[in-house]
Amino acid sequence: MPQITFLPNADHCPDGAVIEAETGETVLDAALRNGIDIEHACEKSCACTTCHIIVREGQASLEPSDELEDDMLDKAWGLEPDSRLSCQAVVADRDLVVEIPKYTINQVSEGH
Repeated sequence: MPQITFLPNADHCPDGAVIEAETGETVLDAALRNGIDIEHACEKSCACTTCHIIVREGQASLEPSDELEDDMLDKAWGLEPDSRLSCQAVVADRDLVVEIPKYTINQVSEGH
């Protein structure tokens, strides 16, 4: 079973976290199942950027992003070459290391 290592993030996992993920589930679903509450304002429909992550290791194991995800990512705060939407990044058979950016473009967050 692949693991996802979340780098420390003050709001979501201050000490970082290592979780087990199921092959075929999204990074977002694995995070939520393990108590890491990544924002997802569009309810996982690839219509916002609040679940933006940066894949620091293991990017090659993910399916490439599609045009819709790329269009959404263009609007994300802190976009990097290895940015993905966690609602669209499907875990394969390799471990991942991901970073949750400090900010999103979401002006209203239910958690704040």
